[in-house]
Amino acid sequence: MKDINIEDFQIKSQIEIKNLATKVDLGADKKELKKALRDVSKDLAEIQNTMYAHGKYSVLFCIQGMDTAGKDSLIREVFKEFNVRGIIAHSFKKPTELELKHDFLWRHYIALPARGKFGIFNRTHYENVLVTRVHPEYLMYENMPDVKSVDDVDEAFWNKRFEEINNFEKHIAENGTIIFKFFLNLSKEEQKNRLLRRLDRPDKQWKFSSSDLKERKLWDKYQDCYEDVLNRSSKPHAPWFNIPADDKATARYIVAKILLDNLKNYTDIVEPELPQKEKDNIGLYREQLENE
Repeated sequence: MKDINIEDFQIKSQIEIKNLATKVDLGADKKELKKALRDVSKDLAEIQNTMYAHGKYSVLFCIQGMDTAGKDSLIREVFKEFNVRGIIAHSFKKPTELELKHDFLWRHYIALPARGKFGIFNRTHYENVLVTRVHPEYLMYENMPDVKSVDDVDEAFWNKRFEEINNFEKHIAENGTIIFKFFLNLSKEEQKNRLLRRLDRPDKQWKFSSSDLKERKLWDKYQDCYEDVLNRSSKPHAPWFNIPADDKATARYIVAKILLDNLKNYTDIVEPELPQKEKDNIGLYREQLENE
């Protein structure tokens, strides 16, 4: 299997989304990719265990993509070796009545992982500059003082919202959260194939909704919004990675490898040592246990 250079996937300069890959060939079949993913996932789980004991950093794993891009299954497979105590996942759907009584970032702040844990945002705070940008009428539910109608949602509004998102990420990064953001880049043709498979398989039909087809008609508009997101919010402390998503097994492995290779750079994440007083008494503690 080919080695990958994770920097090939990181968004570091202005891009045009049409030029980003939706496929990549690593020269491996599904069985080889599955084994490689399992090995990487085990290594990630070990890092997470150390991170849990260390208690200084958290990891925020953000994943975005069009419908059928494979977000749920990727999360399941990448993190299947993890101890459940060290990971928590949130899937951000339509805001609740309570969430709408707060600013748009509130529900994301309160879902952030504690130090020592991995937090997964399946769909993220970027929904607020993706779905709401394609459907600005949804913003009326937020009941903001300066937005009386859709006519008030101008470019200045979106500039401010991007600034708030970037400030949010800068703040949490400066306070010990390691941020990864993954865009599962699916081709329109592959989405069509996956929607057809949902219709053909009784065990998958529950995932299908007629609204999927309505949103598909807005494909180009969503692509424009994603391009803007990648260009305006990929920062050194909170990078975006373009993940070719037409093949699920390949996408899963690439994501896991990016996580592992980056986290290995944090050489200060180590298990804490016992206090010297406890070390000095290890022999005594062993004797007490053996003589019970």
